[in-house]
Amino acid sequence: MKNLLQNPVYNALLTGDRHFNVGSDKVKYFNEEVSPFVGFDENNVNGFAELHAALPVGRRILYATTDTITPPKGWQVQHEIKGLQFVYERGNDIEEDFRNVIPLNETHIDQMISLTAVTKPGPFGKRTIDFGYYYGIFEDEKLVAMTGQRLHVENFTEVSAVCTLPDYTGKGYAYRLLLHQVRLILQQGQQPFLHVRDNNERAITLYKRIGFIVSRPMNFYFLKKE
Repeated sequence: MKNLLQNPVYNALLTGDRHFNVGSDKVKYFNEEVSPFVGFDENNVNGFAELHAALPVGRRILYATTDTITPPKGWQVQHEIKGLQFVYERGNDIEEDFRNVIPLNETHIDQMISLTAVTKPGPFGKRTIDFGYYYGIFEDEKLVAMTGQRLHVENFTEVSAVCTLPDYTGKGYAYRLLLHQVRLILQQGQQPFLHVRDNNERAITLYKRIGFIVSRPMNFYFLKKE
């Protein structure tokens, strides 16, 4: 089953996130306000050409792959991130005080976007919250840390948007929010996974401490249609 995570975006849009798909049978993608992610089958050599035909000029996309790619025709590579994919492998006996972990909703979107603009955990739009299960920690009514879910690949659920404002790190907020999200995903009968930059040693140390192990490298390409 873990092979599904080799092409997580395409397989999410085939399974747990298929209701988000606004593409076709061959190329799949989200509404841009939900996520810039796109995906297609690994054997589809015309994937980028089909995306080029389907999307408007200037559209920015995010493509995740275990391979490296050269700039496809008609697309400008704006940024590349070398990352790692982690899968949770520990038990479900999680004991922690989650009293200050608050569910987030549409009334919090502006604060969520402000938080991600500072911390840059990955693309976050006005409808990213549609993925569901976003939780945060507040201090003096200010959102200072949060986590949520993103890709839902068959029986795997991705933990995403793990972020804490710089002035509030060192208080264990990320640890608490991650444990809360892991417990929630396990209670949903799913297995947690996540992605991280391969040079983010602080986050990697935290993920390993909680019980995540490296599954595979994953490269992320931000591209713009010319």
